[in-house]
Amino acid sequence: MNTLRLSMLALGLSLLGGIAHADGKTREQVRAELMEAKAAGLVTYGEQQYPVDLPASQVKTSAQVREELDAARAAGLMTHGELDYPPAVQPPAGKTREQVIAEMREARARGLITSGELDYPPAAQ
Repeated sequence: MNTLRLSMLALGLSLLGGIAHADGKTREQVRAELMEAKAAGLVTYGEQQYPVDLPASQVKTSAQVREELDAARAAGLMTHGELDYPPAVQPPAGKTREQVIAEMREARARGLITSGELDYPPAAQ
């Protein structure tokens, strides 16, 4: 009796599943999409090719890449090996390090800069 009920339940569910998928794509449509995906390189086989490398959406010419490389070299953003990493960025034009240090020493001498919690806040001049 239980096997009859289970058989009827399984038959009913399979019919409902078939009806639900009747509105979807046909087998031929799915095969065509699979072939398109394989041609585009979006389908992998096994673990060695996972994750899929998606093709770049933006394509640059070799001349554009050379221009970017020349601009990076001119800006000092290129490194030449592990010892040059990270690249040293040129400081913006302005005060030199020596000028900043001189200003800091002058501010300390005038009491505008403190060097610890005991003399905080600095005495007003």
